[in-house]
Amino acid sequence: MDRLPPLNAVKAFEVAARMGSFVLAAAELGVSAAAVSQQVKHLEQFLERQLFVRTGNRISLTDAGHAIYPQTSRALNDIATMTSRILEGDLHSRRLVVSVPFSLAEPWLAPKLSALQEAYPHLAVDIRVEDDPVDLVRHDIDIRVSYGDYHYPGLDAIHLVRDEVMPVCTPTFWSTHGNDTFDLTQLQQNLFIHTHWGASYASGPTWHAWFSLISSNYYPDPKQGVRCGLSSLSVSLARLGLGVALGHRLIARADLEAGRLIALSPVTLPLGHFYCAFVPAAKQSRKDIVRMMELLKE
Repeated sequence: MDRLPPLNAVKAFEVAARMGSFVLAAAELGVSAAAVSQQVKHLEQFLERQLFVRTGNRISLTDAGHAIYPQTSRALNDIATMTSRILEGDLHSRRLVVSVPFSLAEPWLAPKLSALQEAYPHLAVDIRVEDDPVDLVRHDIDIRVSYGDYHYPGLDAIHLVRDEVMPVCTPTFWSTHGNDTFDLTQLQQNLFIHTHWGASYASGPTWHAWFSLISSNYYPDPKQGVRCGLSSLSVSLARLGLGVALGHRLIARADLEAGRLIALSPVTLPLGHFYCAFVPAAKQSRKDIVRMMELLKE
C-alpha cells in the first residue's frame, strides 16, 4: 500500500478547509484551535507543502491546499458512507439523505419527493431539518440545501432559486381590517407579522425593506404585532388570520393558489441570497442525486 498521511491530520485539514477557520474546525471536532493548527502543520510537514495562508485569525487555501482538498473530502466521505452502511447492517443498501432548513422542509421539499419516488420507487429517503452549518461528511449527507452560498467554502454552490416575499393575509382578514385600495399604510401597526431570523442573519426580509421598495416612509414598528423566527411560521400565522405577513413565494404558493391567502401587492422583495445546494464531490454522479437535483432546480 502506498504511504498514507496521518489520518487525524487529514481530518483536521478537511474540516478547516471546509469551514474556512481553525476556530470553527475546532468547535466541530471538539478540540482546541491550537490542536487543529498543530495537526495541519503535521500534514504540511508530511507533504512538504504549505496548505493554508495564515493571516492573523484568518486562513485561506494555497494552490497545494486546493489541489488536495477535493480528493481529501471525497475519501473521508467514502469512509463515512461505508461506516454508516456497516453500522446500519446492510453494506449494499442506499439511502438518499437530504438536509434542509426548517422553513423549506414541508412546503417546498416534500412535494418534490413524490416525483423522485416515481423514478426510484424503492429508494429510502432521509429528510433532515437543521440549521447551517452541518457536517456533510460526518453525517453522510448527500444534498444540503442552504440559504446563501457561503456556509461550505470547500464545496461548489449550485444555485437553485432566489425567493421573494410579498404581503399576504387571508381574504377574511383583509375584508375586516383592510381597505378597498389595498393601502397597507392604513393598517394598524399591531396587525403586521414580523419575521426575525436572529442575530446571525442581516439579509432577512423586513417590512422596512418592503416599504422602502415602494418608496413609502411608513415603517411598521417591529416591537408591535407578532414576531417569529421562521418564515414558514409567519405564513402559517397569516393563514390563521393573525395579521399580514411577508410571505415567501416558495412557502406561500399553495395557499395563494388555493385562495387561503391573497397577495396584497404585486411588488415583491427579493431575498438577499439564493437558496443553494451542496453535494460532496464523490456523490455528484449518483443517479438518484442527479434526479433529486433536477427536481430541486425546477
